[in-house]
Amino acid sequence: MSIADRQRSAYQTLVENGADARFLTERAALFSPAVAAQDVLNVRGTYGRFAQILLPLEYTHWVEEATAHVRSCYLGDWTSLHKVSVRGPQALAFLSRLGMRDLSCFETGQIKHHVQLDDDGRVASEGVLTRRGDQEFVYTAGSCDWLLWQFSLGDRDAEVTDISPERFIFGVQGPASLHTLEKAVGGSLRDIGFSRGRPALLAGIPVDVMRTGISGELGYELHGATDDAEAVWSAVLAAGEEFGIRQLGFRSQPVQHIEAGIATNGLDYLPSSILTPGAPRQFRRGTPGGSFVPTNGITDYFRTPGELGWGFRKGVPDRDFIGRDALAAEADRGGPARTLVGLVWDSRDVDDLLTSLNHEGELPDQMDVPRNPGANFDQVDVGGRPVGVATGRTLSPTLRATVSLSVIDREHAAPGTPVQVIWGRPGTPQRSIKATVTALPFKPDNRRTNTTSL
Repeated sequence: MSIADRQRSAYQTLVENGADARFLTERAALFSPAVAAQDVLNVRGTYGRFAQILLPLEYTHWVEEATAHVRSCYLGDWTSLHKVSVRGPQALAFLSRLGMRDLSCFETGQIKHHVQLDDDGRVASEGVLTRRGDQEFVYTAGSCDWLLWQFSLGDRDAEVTDISPERFIFGVQGPASLHTLEKAVGGSLRDIGFSRGRPALLAGIPVDVMRTGISGELGYELHGATDDAEAVWSAVLAAGEEFGIRQLGFRSQPVQHIEAGIATNGLDYLPSSILTPGAPRQFRRGTPGGSFVPTNGITDYFRTPGELGWGFRKGVPDRDFIGRDALAAEADRGGPARTLVGLVWDSRDVDDLLTSLNHEGELPDQMDVPRNPGANFDQVDVGGRPVGVATGRTLSPTLRATVSLSVIDREHAAPGTPVQVIWGRPGTPQRSIKATVTALPFKPDNRRTNTTSL
């Protein structure tokens, strides 16, 4: 049985046991389709769960892997992402109403950030939408359940197919990513502009090469058939050896997102789609950690696009899309009351917490490095008054600093503003850690590097 057949079989088993196939995104944990190639250097033999797939935590050391996107490049596995094909005469109309971005100028091979809202203007899902043909699109996200739910509510001349078990996604990010992939494909890839993609043959295997920027650096994604995953992984690793490529373990994957100022679904906010019947368990697993205590229940973990830096620059457009009226009302009130910023945490306060096990006294919650697993929301105060929430606290070996994102009241969002982050769960010996507001991203944005001169 092929890898893709095994993936489909596991999916079908859950369906036959009573799961609703239309909205099923939570599957039994599987190894990556490239597990055999990955296991060669997985000397620690440890794994982390990324949605329904188990990935090696580390290959060499997390510090080395967490800096590869700046020093050379990495090869990482994002196969866990949910992938759905939308095809048919009314596919574009459906996707245009589902997402807040204008799709009227959308060329084949182009990639767009597709932010989907609920009726209250809160982010229900966000991911990457690729146009593969005149009437064919692929949406890739942490979960596509909101898309599936919305599609089920109407009768459209289109079809939606979950292609997750059949496709892998590998990331190759960093200044050496272009040279690595050009060697692997045996030809130039410099015609691929940012947020564009095209087919190529890599070691004789058909793949789609897409230029993306999840690391804030020059970078690409490879999409292909599951049964080819192991061969593609091995070929890219071999091609990148002379350029210093590193395999990226699950432990280090989130570091780059915080450095680049990118809020991650399920980690830095919770999608409002979790209120949808049949919503995936991966976004409802356990309780978020941290010091933040919601006053309005789970909705306090939801965010509007403006709070995450995804709002409209020229005002809310007149075209129809789900959540438009809520965004227009927000704009009439002067825009979102909060905005996304970066926080640089005071190094002495962090050091004191990290070394607390060496001293007497009450022990606060410890900091995992480079970051705590799962979603953690920490209260941000100014003068003892709550003004925001910090997420994604990360020890960055590139920045040589502890940093995080924060959705904070606009009056305290100016760079240089001092704040305090409350560290530790309620009921534990909490610490107040000084931090300073900074603009995002934390390091230069190199996603749109001109490749013609490299």
